[in-house]
Amino acid sequence: MATTIEIKPAEEASAVVSISAFYDASTPPVAVTPLTITWTLTDRRGTVINSRTAVAVTPAASVAFLLSGDDLAVTTATSTERHLLITWTYNSTLGNGLVGRAVAIFEVEQLAGGN
Repeated sequence: MATTIEIKPAEEASAVVSISAFYDASTPPVAVTPLTITWTLTDRRGTVINSRTAVAVTPAASVAFLLSGDDLAVTTATSTERHLLITWTYNSTLGNGLVGRAVAIFEVEQLAGGN
């Protein structure tokens, strides 16, 4: 399931992405603290941006990480959309070593005089 997030960072600027909770697959979902967390940044076609693939994050109940510079570079007018895939592993009453995944979609604001 994709989530559109409300950030619209300026081209080649900086933006912090915060994740305040991770959930298991139960119904209703239960918050979990991940064992591992990684993120991958792509364009809408799935092309990895700035070699940002499976970037490890220190696991915690909530995390924040920085996108900047080439993460937010715009090379063509159609390359403003970014897909931020978050993958985490966790243990719960459902089992151990389970995988959670979510994708957040956002636009980079292309600036006049930019690329």
